[in-house]
Amino acid sequence: MSREIIHTDDAPAAIGPYSQAVRIGDTVYLSGQIPLDPESMTLVEGGFETQARQVFENLRAVCRAAGGDLADIAKLNIYLTDLANFATVNDQMMAYFAEPYPARAAIGVAALPKGSLVEIEGILSLAG
Repeated sequence: MSREIIHTDDAPAAIGPYSQAVRIGDTVYLSGQIPLDPESMTLVEGGFETQARQVFENLRAVCRAAGGDLADIAKLNIYLTDLANFATVNDQMMAYFAEPYPARAAIGVAALPKGSLVEIEGILSLAG
C-alpha cells in the first residue's frame, strides 16, 4: 500500500523529522501533539486544562485533514508529566469524545518537548 503524508496548517508544524500524520490504506497514524498554538508555534499559556484542550484541538485538525474526525480515533496514547492530571485529562477527553471511547493508555513521563505537560498520539481508522 502507498503512504500518504497528511499535513495541515491548522495544526502545529512538525518540530522534528516527522510528519503530522501518515495514512496507509484506511489507517492514519497521528504523531504526538503537544499544546502548541499552530500560528505562533509557542506553548499555549495557562495550566494543564488549557494545554489538554489545545492538544485535542490540534489532533482534531490533523484528523480532519486526513478526512476523519476525533470520533474515528481507535487508539490514543496520552503522555503526562504528572499523573495527578489524570482526572483532568479524562474530563477534557469526555468534552471531545462520546461513547464508545477509543482504546487508550495514559503514561507518566519525566519530560515532554518544549516543557509541555501533555502529549497525545493516536491511530485513526477511516474504514466505514
